[in-house]
Amino acid sequence: MNLETKISLGADTVKEGELRSFRHGTRAILVTKIDGVLSAMDDSCNHAGCLLSGGRIEGHLIICECHEIGFDAQSGRNMTSPGIADDQPTYRLVVENGTMFVFVP
Repeated sequence: MNLETKISLGADTVKEGELRSFRHGTRAILVTKIDGVLSAMDDSCNHAGCLLSGGRIEGHLIICECHEIGFDAQSGRNMTSPGIADDQPTYRLVVENGTMFVFVP
């Protein structure tokens, strides 16, 4: 049984190098575009709950503004502080005919 919700947004809603947060119910979802590739993850850092959308992009990492933990934009993997924070939950994202679909559990 598929328990995902499909959220649709215009594919051009997120610009290159932008951290963009969208609300889905009580959940905040971060969508980024790095080197032309869109990705989606939970916007609330699993370490202390800070919003990753308030951070910055360094290369392919999303850097949390609170504790400088760097998460890979595509995989959500914690690349800078193993043992301090878990990997960040990511969401499947598909672009079809100019529409971006984010699949949220």
